[in-house]
Amino acid sequence: MKFEIFVTLKKDVLDPQGKAVEGAIKNLGLSTISNIRQGKYFTLEVAETDEHKAKQQAEEACKKLLANLTIEEYSIKKLS
Repeated sequence: MKFEIFVTLKKDVLDPQGKAVEGAIKNLGLSTISNIRQGKYFTLEVAETDEHKAKQQAEEACKKLLANLTIEEYSIKKLS
């Protein structure tokens, strides 16, 4: 079973990379774009037929390695 995982900084956490990209976007004349936040994207496969168990394993991977839960949050979506 395949999943995609998005990891982003929590809203309250300063995002210097996002701010730098936002500044560059504005320098390119795209002044209507704002509030850029950067993040990480993962896809993974879980060798499990039970969807609930597979998602639990993906959650465990996020909590133990893929996301720093102090400053980041994540979302998981099952891929077809």
